[in-house]
Amino acid sequence: MPEDTITPIDHLPVALTHSTRAKRLALRLDTKARIIRLVVPKGVSERKAHKFALKHEDWIIDKIDELPPLIPFENGRIIPILGQNYRILVRRDSRATEITRQDNTLLVRTNKAADISKRVTSYLKKLAKEELAILAHEKAERIMKPIRDVTVRDTKSRWGSCGSDGKICFSWRLIMAPEAAMDYVVAHEVAHLIHMNHGKRFWTLCEKLSDDYDEGLYWMKAHGQELQRYG
Repeated sequence: MPEDTITPIDHLPVALTHSTRAKRLALRLDTKARIIRLVVPKGVSERKAHKFALKHEDWIIDKIDELPPLIPFENGRIIPILGQNYRILVRRDSRATEITRQDNTLLVRTNKAADISKRVTSYLKKLAKEELAILAHEKAERIMKPIRDVTVRDTKSRWGSCGSDGKICFSWRLIMAPEAAMDYVVAHEVAHLIHMNHGKRFWTLCEKLSDDYDEGLYWMKAHGQELQRYG
């Protein structure tokens, strides 16, 4: 069976993830996919994995029920962008198809019944790439290290990554985080241009590159997963 296959185990939202490194069966909450991932070590049968999941049925249901409700990108919804709340306002316009920010409104002009969610997501991804790239290059200049490329993706487990080749990738969802939090994540990845580890010198540099290190780190740890609710 392929990895990350959503497998019905009675009524439980569980996905089996086969692993050659895992030593034992384990349940992990995936807040983005809103499912429980059951890690299955090599050599363990699916029958045994199913029994393990059923044994922990109450825990699985409780964890899913505790997840905050999703916030779709639709007319009237309020979403944060760069530390400011915007209400999505959809206007039918036969002459234009565009998205603009005006005061506290994210104005979506459309000439047809388009998928508003996809359009808002595309807009936020583009904005995220622009803002994150500017911020990353500014911080990289301070330590005199070049950045080869900045990309954005909808990552599952990490808010950013930095390769030894100078390529940096961020989650586009950071555009909905407070500025201090987004700034911290950018500082974190830029610091990896010098220190490809999480040693003392890395954290010292990360703090130096951050505008508000304590607030940014705290927010991402305490509230980062809330960004997965949007869209």
